[in-house]
Amino acid sequence: MENIELLRDIPDLLPVRRDYFDNRNIRIFDRKELICKNYLSPNRRGFYKIIFIDEGRGIFTIGTNTYPIEEPTLLFIHPNDIISWKNLSINKVTSGYFCIVKRSFTDKNSLLKALMNKYGLFNDTSRSVIPLPGETIKNMNGIFLQMYKEEKSDAEFAEDALQVYMQLIMVEASKIASYSKSTAISLAYRKVHDFFQLLEKETANINYEKSIEIKTAKQFADQLNIHPNHLNALLKKQTGQNVSAHIRNRLLEESKILLIQTDWTLQNIGYAIGFTEQPSFSHFFKKNIGITPAEFRRSYNL
Repeated sequence: MENIELLRDIPDLLPVRRDYFDNRNIRIFDRKELICKNYLSPNRRGFYKIIFIDEGRGIFTIGTNTYPIEEPTLLFIHPNDIISWKNLSINKVTSGYFCIVKRSFTDKNSLLKALMNKYGLFNDTSRSVIPLPGETIKNMNGIFLQMYKEEKSDAEFAEDALQVYMQLIMVEASKIASYSKSTAISLAYRKVHDFFQLLEKETANINYEKSIEIKTAKQFADQLNIHPNHLNALLKKQTGQNVSAHIRNRLLEESKILLIQTDWTLQNIGYAIGFTEQPSFSHFFKKNIGITPAEFRRSYNL
């Protein structure tokens, strides 16, 4: 796989900017209005995503499955999925829509979550890529167009309507499902995937009673049975950043979440992400963010 642009440089999909949701739980975007670039998403996202590719060609990888996208297709992406996209469209021509739904919203909405689990399109990566037969393309385009108009209307019950349309998409996708067959990925990409899976596992259940155990490049490399220099080279080629940078960025991401969403002490937060002493955590945070953890927390409580 060729070099892929850094995640932070991709305005199209990930990470979704704070103002993309604009106090809403479900958003719809027209792909014609966005520049489609190559990207790799190695980070946890705070949203589910449905992509309707009407026009555009590319190579889509989700987990360890790779799919050539050469026809209209639906993609269902879970927040924890590791994905990449290489655009093969001439002149970068793309059309279709994508829908993003806050994970926190689905977690609180038991009916919507139950429906998503029922159809399993987000939870099983082997069912996440669904080519659309010719007769269904116009219908799917119509559904997304109605969603787009509904969201733009900002009507009183727009969000309720969008949930109904989401269910309709899942029903239609399940009815026509003829799942694409994946192709093999390279050994290099598998190692990159395994690294991010391990990083995700290590940070998935952070708590202040048990500190993160694996937090250095050597420790990750040992777990993956690969030399640290080789792992660094693979990540540098695929993402533009080395192992330590990805670990640091994830720890900072988790720190910010804990500072905003919990009332844990700085000592507890520092310990949870691997610092035995609170001053060491504060130094790490300020060195990389520019302000202390306490200042960051206060800025969100104003």
